Amino acid sequence: MQSLVPVAVRAVASFQLNQALLARENRLRSADDFRNTMKLGRKAVTDHMVVYLNNLNNQDPFKLGLVVGKTAGNAVQRNLVKRRMRAAIQKRLEIFGSGEALVLRALPGLVDLSWEDFCAELDSNITRVKRTVN
Repeated sequence: MQSLVPVAVRAVASFQLNQALLARENRLRSADDFRNTMKLGRKAVTDHMVVYLNNLNNQDPFKLGLVVGKTAGNAVQRNLVKRRMRAAIQKRLEIFGSGEALVLRALPGLVDLSWEDFCAELDSNITRVKRTVN
């Protein structure tokens, strides 16, 4: 039983670190937040995802919203897509500044992409949308 304790401790520690990205202040939570980001922000579209970025011109921390509808697949596939989106954005946090809001919208077929293709498509969209916002 003693060998299980370090594993549990590591799991709790990594869970808390991963939650820092989507802490309450880092999430788009209301429908108005999503709507404003999607209507007022810039948009980049590829075959499998849409990226919206809105510069709010304030000192609020970076905010992230995910939109993964039923067209993306069943519940297991949608949760996989959301985990991938969170992990990919967490590796790219330094790209975003305070006062920016990002919405990632999954389109059908995103779940079938490999991790490398997913990241390449996300990077392409982020580059395009950052160029138009700044």
